[in-house]
Amino acid sequence: MSRQPGGVQHSKVKHGSRRISAKGLGQGPETKQEPISRHPRSKPAAGSLMPGLHVVATPIGNLADVTLRAIETLADADVIACEDTRVTAKLLRAHGITTPTVSYHDHNATRAGRSLLRRLAAGQTIALVSDAGTPLISDPGFKLVREATTRGIHISAVPGASAPLMALVLSGLPSDRFFYAGFLPQRKSARRTELVKLAAIEATLVFLESPRRLAASLTDMVEILGRRGVCVARELTKLHEELRRGALEDVAAHYRDAATPKGEVVVIVGPPVNDSAKVSSDVDARLEVAMRTMSVRDAAAMVAEACDVPRRMVYARALELTSSYRGG
Repeated sequence: MSRQPGGVQHSKVKHGSRRISAKGLGQGPETKQEPISRHPRSKPAAGSLMPGLHVVATPIGNLADVTLRAIETLADADVIACEDTRVTAKLLRAHGITTPTVSYHDHNATRAGRSLLRRLAAGQTIALVSDAGTPLISDPGFKLVREATTRGIHISAVPGASAPLMALVLSGLPSDRFFYAGFLPQRKSARRTELVKLAAIEATLVFLESPRRLAASLTDMVEILGRRGVCVARELTKLHEELRRGALEDVAAHYRDAATPKGEVVVIVGPPVNDSAKVSSDVDARLEVAMRTMSVRDAAAMVAEACDVPRRMVYARALELTSSYRGG
């Protein structure tokens, strides 16, 4: 691991080369725990799985991060429901697992979900995985889990890797209270509107972002969220893992000038800095007048200077007023 100026940390992650076979990983009777479920089926014999849906976390980059329970569950299931069967196949090959796979993703969730529910109703064991990390975090898995719960089907989870949580614990920002916001909208206006809603949350914010939109999103965050700490985590657990920490304004400036980064990105933004300045009714009145003839940005800049209020607060208020006008 090496550190570079500007709060950047690069890690060289060594990938394990030892293959772990799915055989011989059954839990002994001293560690086997009775599943907690209202499902009427009885406990299976030692070494096999309870029929039902098993939500399995998979590695987010380094295949060695898979857990022993995950390997056992994937090997013993009747079928594995995958976001992309080609991606999951790499993990299965690495551990000698030959369980059949089926596709379950955003575009086929309704049709494939019905098929999976029929299998579950027939008493099969299904392992649900995403391409990387913990399923149901920004993927369609929650729909299948929701439907399974309404049918009284046994549901279990095998915990493991999660990119948002790993980025949070490495960020150096407060982790005692955080809000997972997922992906921001792609359109600029919708993204800014969403950031206005998130700005008042007294917690660390956790985002997933596309490398292509990273610079634009960080620029919007500077303008709307204001002075905060940030950590941009990229390629977690992979060979070129990178963590860039610093002031939101400085990190945003870096990505505006740098080439588009590669790999999956998690953005951790610290909680709001308490500001004694308040947006008064006078600010609202001035904004209402200014926005009749000026853009939101220009109106906010003019009113902020006239009222001696931080520009970001006035701009956020201007967006709120604009949204309320449209809603009316």
